[in-house]
Amino acid sequence: MRIGIGYDIHRLVPDRPLRLGGVDVPAPVGLAGHSDGDVLLHAVCDALLGAAALGDIGSLFPDTDPATRGIDSTRLLGIVLERLHAAGHTVGNLDTNLIAQRPRLAPHQAAIRERLAALLGLGPSHVSVKIRSNEELDAIGRGEAIAAQAVVLLHPTHAD
Repeated sequence: MRIGIGYDIHRLVPDRPLRLGGVDVPAPVGLAGHSDGDVLLHAVCDALLGAAALGDIGSLFPDTDPATRGIDSTRLLGIVLERLHAAGHTVGNLDTNLIAQRPRLAPHQAAIRERLAALLGLGPSHVSVKIRSNEELDAIGRGEAIAAQAVVLLHPTHAD
């Protein structure tokens, strides 16, 4: 088995949609980024890539690549999963933290969990989405950013 950890943070900006875990969240602000800025999917991608020793999201999808400008991060996750499966790994479970002061994300927690499970081909009991605030400390606590953490367990489909 292999374990990977991922982290991402993006600034909140006006006039952008807010997508988290592949779910559109109604909000007056969205996340800045080269892609759609989905910090949760970016953290999940990094956790998967790290667990499989396949690099990181920044090297696989550099922000200088015009082909990924504005791309839906579910497509990035799909590419990561293809590479993961080709390298002989399957996802066992996923645990995540979504860290935001504003907007309030708890009403969207179940939808985000279900979407992540579907994207990974897992049952919802194998995916955890926890919502945290930063107690009004730092940029996240001031409502200027959202961060995400992910930990994933991979199972081998064949020996290394």
